[in-house]
Amino acid sequence: MKCEQSSLLVHAFLDGEVDARHTHEFEAHLTLCRRCAAELRDCREIRRALSQPEMRYQAPVGLRRRIESALPPVRARGPRLRTLLGGFTMGSMLSAALAASLVFFVVRGDQDQLDAELVSAHLRSLQGGRLIDVQSSDQRTVKSWFNGRLELSPPVIDLAAEGFTLVGGRLDYVDARPVATLVYQRRSHIINVFIAEAPGRDREGKMEAQLQGFNIWRGSGSGFACSVVSDVSPAELQEFGSRFQAALRSAAS
Repeated sequence: MKCEQSSLLVHAFLDGEVDARHTHEFEAHLTLCRRCAAELRDCREIRRALSQPEMRYQAPVGLRRRIESALPPVRARGPRLRTLLGGFTMGSMLSAALAASLVFFVVRGDQDQLDAELVSAHLRSLQGGRLIDVQSSDQRTVKSWFNGRLELSPPVIDLAAEGFTLVGGRLDYVDARPVATLVYQRRSHIINVFIAEAPGRDREGKMEAQLQGFNIWRGSGSGFACSVVSDVSPAELQEFGSRFQAALRSAAS
């Protein structure tokens, strides 16, 4: 195992999400690499420090009202969102942060950290048995599988005619929130599409900086935000993202 792979597995290892084979390789690497071992110790120390009582902070009384006023107008599913917000304990900085980040990929923290989590989720999916929960090239089959697992079933786009084959989907977690993941294949390359609700204006998709050898495309449309990760070339990923976004908008019109 190389240091680049080790860095991607640190948080998954601490959360107990790494399979036995990669855990063995990761731990073996730590015995040989002082830098990666120090990184793991630092992450453990940060977690320990953040869990201390003195890290709690009493949020201002008006914070909840300001967050609620910033939410989009109430629609069919709006009351559920506000009810969920009302259930948060607003007495800590962590609770306030969670409430403010209910809209996935819209109110974001450190972009580099989010990109690292996306690549880490992509890497985990390539491990045995983690890629697909529902295996099908049929849009309706994949879409119906998500019913009941997420508040809103994601749109599933068929791009087989363009050379991107739908192979299935799975439920994943990014930034500690559940997100629908659609899985496509381009020749021998896997393309993961992380998609979640994001009410608001559409944002034209664009390529992000490459991370650990993987390319990232990000865009939004028709109330959904998409982050796409793969090791296909930037040009191919840009083509996929553009076609996916166009189909997403067309399906909603």
